[in-house]
Amino acid sequence: MFRKSMLVISLLITMVAQAHQPDVSTTMLVEKENNTWVLQISASLTAFQQEIRTHFAETPYKTPEEFQQMVITHIKNNLEISFNGGNKITLGKGFVKLGHETKVVFEVVGVPLDMQSVVVKNSAFKDIFKNQSALVLLKNGFNKEHFVLNDANNHTLNLEVQTNKFVEKTDSQAASFPSEYGYFLIAILLASLGVAFVIKKNNAKRISI
Repeated sequence: MFRKSMLVISLLITMVAQAHQPDVSTTMLVEKENNTWVLQISASLTAFQQEIRTHFAETPYKTPEEFQQMVITHIKNNLEISFNGGNKITLGKGFVKLGHETKVVFEVVGVPLDMQSVVVKNSAFKDIFKNQSALVLLKNGFNKEHFVLNDANNHTLNLEVQTNKFVEKTDSQAASFPSEYGYFLIAILLASLGVAFVIKKNNAKRISI
């Protein structure tokens, strides 16, 4: 059974690598040791390039380093996370790993120990047609829940804590996966979960930008 499960996951990861689309992304908030957190946003390189061309049209990048810095700035300008009715997090050092699936990872400051509710808004890819981002919050001791940010919910989700899981405060059309993207998003989630654990183990190797 274990080998079969690993084979399925491997196939899904392969599918992600071969068929990643610009209108699909993931937003992950992950707890590490001692109440430290990291944020990872993953999307196709094409998606990031399209957004940077749109928002930095007057100052086009000339080097990969300039592009990476623009990506970090763009994410910081378009992402908001707050807890317990208004305590906003701060994004610290970040780095960009370029590739067909490009990843942006930040240190996160300001996540409270006593977590009652959380509001997440990520409009970094709002200019891409039919864009949607799978939202995953990985907190130690909590169930692994996933949600979707898209045009239907204005790229914003209002969640509350119930025992050991996150749930939406109100009904939303974005609570379930649209059929045309459902399996693809699940594949991305599985792949991103693996990346999250790698990040936790290799924190010391991160490159600050």
